[in-house]
Amino acid sequence: MPLREYQNDVISGVKKAYREGKRSPCIVLPCGGGKSVIVAEIAKRTTMKGNRVLFIVHRKELCDQIFKTFKGWGVDMKLCKIGMVQTVSRQIHKLKPPSLIITDENHHSKAASYKKIYEAFPSARRVGVTATPVRLDGSGLADVNDELVIGVDAKWLIDHHYLAPYDYYAPSMVDLTDVKTSRGDYDSKGSEKVMLKKAVFGDVIENYRRLADGKQAICYCTTINHSLAMEQAFNAAGIDARHIDGSTPKAERDRIINLFRNGQIDILCNVDLISEGFDVPDCECAILLRPTKSLTLYIQQSMRCMRYKPGKRAIIIDHVGNYARFGLPDEPRKWKLDTKKKKTQKKEQDDLNIKNCPECFMVFPLTDENGIRYSSCPFCGYEFPKKEKSEIEQAKATLEKIEGFVLEYDSPDDCNSYQELLAYAERKGYKKGWAWHQAKMRGMIR
Repeated sequence: MPLREYQNDVISGVKKAYREGKRSPCIVLPCGGGKSVIVAEIAKRTTMKGNRVLFIVHRKELCDQIFKTFKGWGVDMKLCKIGMVQTVSRQIHKLKPPSLIITDENHHSKAASYKKIYEAFPSARRVGVTATPVRLDGSGLADVNDELVIGVDAKWLIDHHYLAPYDYYAPSMVDLTDVKTSRGDYDSKGSEKVMLKKAVFGDVIENYRRLADGKQAICYCTTINHSLAMEQAFNAAGIDARHIDGSTPKAERDRIINLFRNGQIDILCNVDLISEGFDVPDCECAILLRPTKSLTLYIQQSMRCMRYKPGKRAIIIDHVGNYARFGLPDEPRKWKLDTKKKKTQKKEQDDLNIKNCPECFMVFPLTDENGIRYSSCPFCGYEFPKKEKSEIEQAKATLEKIEGFVLEYDSPDDCNSYQELLAYAERKGYKKGWAWHQAKMRGMIR
């Protein structure tokens, strides 16, 4: 297959960076944009000149997948080494010096194992690929890259039929107030405790049936224990589901994925396995049960169902309010090499212009294509409560945003979901449990 025009443009951008004296550019392209074939073409051109390529990945499951892509693309595999970063860093002394080092999922490259490899081959040029050139702590990649080569964004890919359009639903369901943070993200055990409540299982299954009944879905869970429990709950409800994780034997994992590919399984449950770069068959729905503070993980998981197919419309069901931290998956984002200041990060969160309908749970932009604010849900027609003009003016004058949520309200009556009541309670400093009682009273939770 020939490269698409925008993919050729990205390669031209990398060549331009090298001509200008850069040594380590990073390609930025959304999930589904074809990053694998771009680096395969770069590797092919390098090996055609008799130069060696080292391709490093962060998970062993990706090695065979990348090997097949590169070999099929015409890369001279005698001159190309593909390896997991931990293995390569231990075997540096056995490797022949590469002319080019390609780093998959480049946002991981701050780790010591990556830097050890880079430092061992200082004369090699490098190129990285990622959909999100930021780390979990918000820091940029300036310490490992010297240029960002930014391709088209997700909206462009959807508009030009390279990604499927989608509908995003966010049924408010879980209270993450008491879940602690570990290594910059929600603690998995704390999240598991919240997600293993019986009421949660019922809501997940009920909303799947209501919003995506019969569609193949990938379900992202908090822990292996949670994923196994979801597999059991779906099967008990007559919905065929299977669980896989990193410890699942390769033959068994391949068998389950083939069953999913052939339409014999409805739901594929996992934790983070089917995220970064992992090759899975096409599906139409992503079920998010794994709360995260990682933009990278959110993008990878929510967009997993958006591979293009004529007539397809993907469905994303977010039960943990990830949209409220990051905006919609195809939200335009400005990428920079430098670490963002906290003020800038908060301002970007303040600019998330999205709303969650309390009636149908659809998440959508605050304004239409003409910039006119929606007074009702564009999907189900629910009329949002109106404010008097003076109240609106006052709200604009005293607007304060709470980090991680998109809207502020003057009173609990203005909140349209449990997530928004939680945000309101945090801003007001109310005691734990207030938001739950308010949501219960308003029929937002059972």
